[in-house]
Amino acid sequence: MKTIVDNIAMLTNTRSETSVEAEVDNFREHKHFDAFIATNKIPMKWNGKIYVGNAHGMEFTSNGPTVNVVKEGRR
Repeated sequence: MKTIVDNIAMLTNTRSETSVEAEVDNFREHKHFDAFIATNKIPMKWNGKIYVGNAHGMEFTSNGPTVNVVKEGRR
């Protein structure tokens, strides 16, 4: 089996409820990932339900990037 992780995640500002796409790097499922908006890096940590991160006095939440598991077999 092969795991394919999307390099885009939706981040939501908890105060204003606005969402933005962020580039994902260093993803570890149910642990952490780094989100990049423009040139700003936001470290996101798993809290048991969602990913949470703080940057510039704002809190962001995310469900994380899309993870697809592909079964590989004989052709």
